[in-house]
Amino acid sequence: MSLELTLLIWSAALAGAYVVVQSTVYRLDYGIAHAGSQRDGERQPNKWTARGNRALRNFLETYGIFIALAVACELAGRSNGLTQWGAQMWFWARWIYIPAYFIDVPFLRSAIWSISLLGLVLLFVGVAF
Repeated sequence: MSLELTLLIWSAALAGAYVVVQSTVYRLDYGIAHAGSQRDGERQPNKWTARGNRALRNFLETYGIFIALAVACELAGRSNGLTQWGAQMWFWARWIYIPAYFIDVPFLRSAIWSISLLGLVLLFVGVAF
């Protein structure tokens, strides 16, 4: 099994971590009873819940691209240095992105996001060319 496919499998745990973080801060903000309701008339979230929502949404925006590229890499038998570096950069940067979204260090979150994007670019170049 290629490194890219291995990271794709482990990315399910990564996706789960994003959902757990988001749902935990949501429940801490709104309460379990509200979380179990239809959520009609929901007030604005506090800053932690808003950050959890944005972090999850941001992850989901790139997750499909990673899945497509990792699968294409496996099906085409194109695993190489670029694809392996790219997959690892995306995967580990996305893990680091979770806590980075909740701390207030200027430009840190954006730098980590840029590293994950560069990983996707490397993965694409390694598969496509």
